[in-house]
Amino acid sequence: MKIGLAQFNPLIGNISGNCQKMLGILRQSKAEKVDLLVFPELSLTGYPPEDLLNYTGMFNEIQWAMIELALETDDDFAVLVGAPSLNEGPGKPWFNSVWFLAEGKIMNLIHKSLLPNYDVFDEDRHFESGPKRQPIFWKGSSLAVVICEDTWNIEPEKPRYHRDVLGEMREVGFDLILNITASPYHQGQHKKREEMARFHAVRFGKPFVYVNQVGAHTSLLFDGQSFVMNGLGQVVLQLQACKEELRIWNSNAVSEPPLENRYNEMEVLYQSLCLGISDFFQKNGFKDAVLGLSGGIDSALVACLAADALGPKRVHGILLPSKYSSSHSISDAEELGKNLGIQLETLPIQKSVDSVEISLGQHLLGRPADLTEENIQSRIRGVLLMALSNRHNWILLNTTNKSEAAVGYGTLYGDMCGALSVLGDLWKTEVYALSHWINRNEIRIPESILTKAPSAELRPNQKDSDSLPDYEVLDAILKKGIVEGLGANQIIELGFEKELVHQSLNLVHRSEFKRFQMAPVLRVSPRAFGSGRRMPLTFKFPDFE
Repeated sequence: MKIGLAQFNPLIGNISGNCQKMLGILRQSKAEKVDLLVFPELSLTGYPPEDLLNYTGMFNEIQWAMIELALETDDDFAVLVGAPSLNEGPGKPWFNSVWFLAEGKIMNLIHKSLLPNYDVFDEDRHFESGPKRQPIFWKGSSLAVVICEDTWNIEPEKPRYHRDVLGEMREVGFDLILNITASPYHQGQHKKREEMARFHAVRFGKPFVYVNQVGAHTSLLFDGQSFVMNGLGQVVLQLQACKEELRIWNSNAVSEPPLENRYNEMEVLYQSLCLGISDFFQKNGFKDAVLGLSGGIDSALVACLAADALGPKRVHGILLPSKYSSSHSISDAEELGKNLGIQLETLPIQKSVDSVEISLGQHLLGRPADLTEENIQSRIRGVLLMALSNRHNWILLNTTNKSEAAVGYGTLYGDMCGALSVLGDLWKTEVYALSHWINRNEIRIPESILTKAPSAELRPNQKDSDSLPDYEVLDAILKKGIVEGLGANQIIELGFEKELVHQSLNLVHRSEFKRFQMAPVLRVSPRAFGSGRRMPLTFKFPDFE
């Protein structure tokens, strides 16, 4: 059987538009004599549709789209399409389903059984768990069709669910496994997918076909990287990362050679961040991006990503020097702009800062300068960048990294302004690592930016290390506390300095109110700020102190 793997990039809610894209892929597949075309999970609506499912007209649109798609099928050509279906019985109003279309009609519905309700997933909000299922039959083959989480219950000592979906089909038997999925990207996730697929492929001695969504939906990035694994647990077909693609695999192929050297973690991280930017702009109808260029590493990396995602002519870098801005920071930002070919403009802020300080008058006079004066500078920059955004319909990109966001090292309504947080899920040490990777073949980010000490340049001779531990130490502590969920005492027992641990974790929990107001963060880790980490704004927990 010739199976088409359609690595598809939908727009959430655009059922008619997604359907028209699918029709083009259907017709291409028929021309190439494909027997079964497979689309990802919820590909017709996009994943996740969230509360769009509350709209009463949603199902009629889905039904009409499925009829239109089904009419393209015949006795020799079938399609599997991920989309919600109505639950006519008790429970939640919808099933997360795969629609089996063949012979010009809707043949069958397969409902997802295991519904994730952790991290960024909230499927139990709208979907009912599907009943025990049977394989479907097409062209003389028995196909075990499963949907994403249905195959992830693989922890023998502490299973997350009380059902073994593939095991339920063991008695009837099947010839291959088809996993239709919308698996969000984070670093290391592709390796986990392969480990999961290998577990089942070897367990049943059957090929495992994994068809993943691609594209970005605000914070969630879908990297695609669909694959086929043989019954020995070897990958024999691999689709690209972060690109729409249709590939055909013949299930009757014998002795296909396994693929090697298929994955570069840093390259996929870079591609995923670029995809997050480009889809955010394209799917929302935005055109140009603007960001402040400080001469520092964070704004340099965001500028590089934006230039590659949107094209350099659509990226506007604004230099906003104050009296504390060093000459090398200004020249570094200018060199970066020239290297990338982006648009550059300089708007000095000192007169505006002086004017605000005069207006505040007695509130500042006779008192030593502190964060008040520093934040005035940052907020003036935010005002100017947002004014340019309003005037030219440019979208402001935020440049705060995860380390800074974690400890509140940022100014609300200042450097925390922006519609999209590009680096909000990258630790500062990762920002440097990715920047060095970008420079592996040519110098795009000036070396002086990579080597100088990080500084906000809001007071004379300021360095980040004046207020924070060195980033190598800080990031290590933050990973233990935020990603692994360890308390202060547990982290100290691992050998970290007691005072630094308490300082770092106190900053994290005192800054929760700032993160509640952050721009959406492009998620590239298993534990990102946003929907995957739901902390109360007001709380007290002794081990955090």
